[in-house]
Amino acid sequence: MVNSKTINAKILSRMFLAGAKNLEAKKEWINELNVFPVPDGDTGTNMTLTIMSAAAEVGSLSDPDMETLAKAISSGSLRGARGNSGVILSQLLRGFTRSVRKSEELDAPAIAAAMEKGVETAYKAVMKPKEGTILTVAREAAARASEIAEEAEDLESFFLAVFAHAEETLQRTPEMLPVLKEAGVVDSGGQGLLEVFRGAIDGFLGKEIDYSSFAKSSGPAVTKISPQAEADIKFGYCTEFIILLDKPMPEEEEHSFKEFLTSLGDSIVLVADDEIVKVHVHTNHPGQAIERALTYGALSRMKIDNMREEHQEKLIKDAEKLAKEQAAEAEAAKAAEPPKDYGFISVSVGKGLTEIFKELGADYLIEGGQTMNPSTEDMLNAIAKVNAKTIYIFPNNKNIVLAANQARDLTEDKEIIVVPTKTIPQGITALISFVPEKSAEENAEAMMEAISKVKTGQITYAVRDTRIDDKEIHEGDIMGIGDHGMLAVGKARADVAAATVAEMMDDESEVISIYYGADIPEDEAEELAADLEAKYPDCEVELNQGGQPIYYYVISVE
Repeated sequence: MVNSKTINAKILSRMFLAGAKNLEAKKEWINELNVFPVPDGDTGTNMTLTIMSAAAEVGSLSDPDMETLAKAISSGSLRGARGNSGVILSQLLRGFTRSVRKSEELDAPAIAAAMEKGVETAYKAVMKPKEGTILTVAREAAARASEIAEEAEDLESFFLAVFAHAEETLQRTPEMLPVLKEAGVVDSGGQGLLEVFRGAIDGFLGKEIDYSSFAKSSGPAVTKISPQAEADIKFGYCTEFIILLDKPMPEEEEHSFKEFLTSLGDSIVLVADDEIVKVHVHTNHPGQAIERALTYGALSRMKIDNMREEHQEKLIKDAEKLAKEQAAEAEAAKAAEPPKDYGFISVSVGKGLTEIFKELGADYLIEGGQTMNPSTEDMLNAIAKVNAKTIYIFPNNKNIVLAANQARDLTEDKEIIVVPTKTIPQGITALISFVPEKSAEENAEAMMEAISKVKTGQITYAVRDTRIDDKEIHEGDIMGIGDHGMLAVGKARADVAAATVAEMMDDESEVISIYYGADIPEDEAEELAADLEAKYPDCEVELNQGGQPIYYYVISVE
């Protein structure tokens, strides 16, 4: 047992990084807990990207005090927040760090108070908090911490008791949210938070954690090297290994081996003693060096790096640097122009949908959507690039609205209006509804009214068996998901699409808009449009190439 009643910044840093590491390790499993069995489960990914953004900041601190640590965690998670679960996690961390930043050491009551502050901050960020979610798990954990803090004999027993209560609360989430019970899963966000807690306790207990993944990305993937760049490097592979000698290598054999390596390449390093030989060589034939080495004994710590790729990375980085400098110059020139009255930022996914938004006047498109939720930082970058006094943001996904709101709250020099569009068709309708002559408030009100009349159905496939809205779903089934639940399930895309539209239609329906995805042939989409025109002769049917992944069709009825 760790007999400690307080933690300092160094220990808290270790706990935070361990929590982040554990969440990262469990992200795919957490993704699979999503209620809807769609191929884009994202809770684990969103929470991991959020906390890893903060972990990168923390990992760059050499000897942090509580204030610098708190700032790194808060700033990193806030800007890296993605999706509702990620934003909520960032707010929990933000409230916690605000509470502890002026302290030198934290005892159980201080930690409990910080947890309560985190919960309070997170609840304020959510318009309509639901019970049975990550918020409930966080609240119950904080409440338990407050109950036992004053009597806690040491932090190990305190942490374990709080964790046990959080775990118990998570297991009760299906009783709080019927949709979880029907799907047979616990809340994925709550599970993610529990994994952060679990890792943090491991960090506190001093368990060995590999922090190497917190190093910042070294750059983009390497592309094919040009002939000129290849010619610049005579020997392409940096080859290193250690020979565990079967018997001591005689001096004459050592010279012979070194001569052999010299015939293969350059930059030779060969250091031998009675038991091992350390070898380093730049060569175009690493296999020949290894084959010869195996005649002396077993090999260990083998490492072969493609130096041409490393050279290409440098070329890419140099080109990126130049491109960034040129882009910065262009942006500076644009920023020097007087700002226009209004601008538009929209989240989009798929080439066709992006073109539609551009044609409607969107100033900046953020690539994202259900498969990859943009972060708060992505939103802030977009806001910085739109030179307008008032900027409307269309998230076009219910899981992106909170990140957009967070970016709005962090922006001081422009008026940001987040129109809470939850689907791509809603975003298109909102943009069409804009009237330049109206005030910002009048336009926002008109957009809200317009999107309230848009019904959206999204056609995709199931990745596992489950049961939702009294519908049995099997892996591989085609599903039609509406604004408020499952509308249709079947085996054929066209049949499910038609059934989904039928569920959305009413006496006031006038327009059916079809956006077909990247995996749908044009003739198949045209056939669906023709069938819907025949079935609903009083409605106008519009067909557009969306190019979106994952979803075969996105269909709206207005």
